[in-house]
Amino acid sequence: MPEPLLGLVLAAGAGTRMGRPKALCTTPDDVPWLRRAHDALLGGGCARVRVVLGAAADEARALVPPGTEVVVAAGWERGLGTSLAAGLTGPPGEVAVVVTLVDLPDLDARAVSRVTAAPVGPHDLRRAVFGGVPGHPVLIGRDHWASLGTHLHGDAGARGYLLTHPSLEVDCTDLPGGHDHDTPV
Repeated sequence: MPEPLLGLVLAAGAGTRMGRPKALCTTPDDVPWLRRAHDALLGGGCARVRVVLGAAADEARALVPPGTEVVVAAGWERGLGTSLAAGLTGPPGEVAVVVTLVDLPDLDARAVSRVTAAPVGPHDLRRAVFGGVPGHPVLIGRDHWASLGTHLHGDAGARGYLLTHPSLEVDCTDLPGGHDHDTPV
């Protein structure tokens, strides 16, 4: 039986370039970006999903699918690193976390499935790559969580850690989802 994977949606930022928190954004057909990210993670092999909120958390919570765990990141305004650290807290259970960002509404379960396709162990690091550019989702095995935490400062997230620790690159060039949305569509 495969080890359980935790899906993690980072959605805490204020969305200053967007003009509002991205956690409040919807697709043109009114599907919340939060739901798109949640569904991509579940459909791609995650056993459960945790959403990290910050800016407009009370309003955004209403857009989170029922039964989804919500964490409000204290100090979310300091950046992505703080949000990722908040998302990695909690009881043990999953062998790895699969991380995505709320501002990738085109990402679907196919990219998550590719990243999670091979058996996953607690030492694994994998990341989707779109046209040679690293992106999301990123799979981080549990063995990395503690040392990754020392690298989570400001808006850097896991980038610095992934530069110094080899990760398996999973080509997703032919799939949608490689571009984040920073301005209104």
